Amino acid sequence: MIKNNFFYVENLENVVFLGYIDIIEKLYRENKKLKLNSYLISTKDQIKSKKINVKHEISYNFNSKIRSNLKKKFDIKKTLFISFGCRYIFKKETIQNFFSGNLINFHGARLPYDAGAGHWSWKILRGERIANQLVHLIDKSIDKGPIIDYKTTIFPSSCRIPIEFDHYANNNLLVFYKNFISKIISGKKFQLKHQLDYLGTYYPRLNTEINGWIDWNMKSYEIERFINAFDDPYSGSSTTINKQFVKIKRVQLSSGDTINHPFMTGLIIRHHGDWIVVSTRDKNVLLIEKVLNIKNQNIISKLKVGDRFFTSDIQLSKSKKDKVK
Repeated sequence: MIKNNFFYVENLENVVFLGYIDIIEKLYRENKKLKLNSYLISTKDQIKSKKINVKHEISYNFNSKIRSNLKKKFDIKKTLFISFGCRYIFKKETIQNFFSGNLINFHGARLPYDAGAGHWSWKILRGERIANQLVHLIDKSIDKGPIIDYKTTIFPSSCRIPIEFDHYANNNLLVFYKNFISKIISGKKFQLKHQLDYLGTYYPRLNTEINGWIDWNMKSYEIERFINAFDDPYSGSSTTINKQFVKIKRVQLSSGDTINHPFMTGLIIRHHGDWIVVSTRDKNVLLIEKVLNIKNQNIISKLKVGDRFFTSDIQLSKSKKDKVK
């Protein structure tokens, strides 16, 4: 509940997760250790074919039937509702009247600077190396609610692609979650920190197939960041070579190897069997280990020096024009 600008939950008994996160089963185990009941409500597109051994139900909307079932299962005032990438948009009256102020969201980035979605890819594109675990109240606006608690760290230098950022963040999240819930149980009251709108930034959802087309006219470090941003667990950045559609993964920069010219960008200038050297518009070259065809096969060995990676203006325009929903 919220009182005098403090957030707390008296006699917490239940935690209902909304959305989905890969470590959901670990969160259930932490709750069990703390003698809390757990329940998950998610959408079909979030769970998909995932095999999860936890109590849950799937619903497209947070409708009256869902609310009625929850009231039968739990004492709402003794229940904490936690969003992890929840797809539902809650109305103001639902937040106030149903959740009793106990609706919060865990956000794996700093707010108000990193509101929105696709945060690992956006962080990589921007060169962001500050990690953050944060929990805030949910209100009628996306990621705008007052901050309850947070913990800031630095990403290890080994984190370069989304799956590596995700593993580090999930390990930190588990510790942050356990400490936060333990504080709630102990009766701690958190003073709310209201966000400053004029400092905020919002980043929309990304789709690798739509947004992941490489602009070879970018600077070398921008190309490297771009390709890394759509690496595992995503399918890779898109481009063409010899009129063939391909995806690129596993790249890094090397300098001092050759002198480039903007007209040379995208050219394969050397082949080392398992990896290739590609020219950029500036002093660096791009070292590429994976070039995947439509069958997801690595065709590095079939490429030749003098071949050029190329993305049409039509594809680049479409990648920026179409908004992901």
